[in-house]
Amino acid sequence: MPPAPDHAPPLPSAPARPQPRNPADLFWSFTWLALQGFGGVLAVVQRELVEKRRWMTNEEFVEDWAVAQTMPGPNVVNLSIMIGDRYFGLRGALAALAGMLTFPLVLVLALAVAYAEFASHPAVAGALRGMGAVAAGLIAGVGIKLLASIRHHPLGRPLCVVFTALTIVAMAVLRWPLWWTLPVVGGAACLLTWKRLAP
Repeated sequence: MPPAPDHAPPLPSAPARPQPRNPADLFWSFTWLALQGFGGVLAVVQRELVEKRRWMTNEEFVEDWAVAQTMPGPNVVNLSIMIGDRYFGLRGALAALAGMLTFPLVLVLALAVAYAEFASHPAVAGALRGMGAVAAGLIAGVGIKLLASIRHHPLGRPLCVVFTALTIVAMAVLRWPLWWTLPVVGGAACLLTWKRLAP
């Protein structure tokens, strides 16, 4: 009878998750992302990073977006710096930041000049109002899509829905500013989650 092997054969490793190849890949990826983000950047960011490039899962996106919201500055810029740093350190953070800002800055300056010229035209004002409705729909659609990511949340889906409703009431009904809503509602959610996760 042959002797038993000293150790079991290694299990096949799970396929590596896609990730940016280098800082240049980060730069061009975030440039493309930023140039698509007219009016509904949250929808574009989630689709590009989670669904297309698969650099992160929906759950990771929700967590990172929450962190990005608690920091000063534009949320998507904060997120780009976090992702760039995660993969390539300071070089990656600077590359992602440059991608988010360089070409969009040039484009926004050009649009600002054009808008100053044509802002009083009724067709321009009507088009902007119409785009506002589309942007609101994009954000609502992404919110519904991200609800699936809370099914494994430590608080459980019902309590997560309660906190979602409280946030909507605080912002839309009570008109609380963001710097009140985040510490009060967000702080309570963080505290309860920490208690659930505590040994």
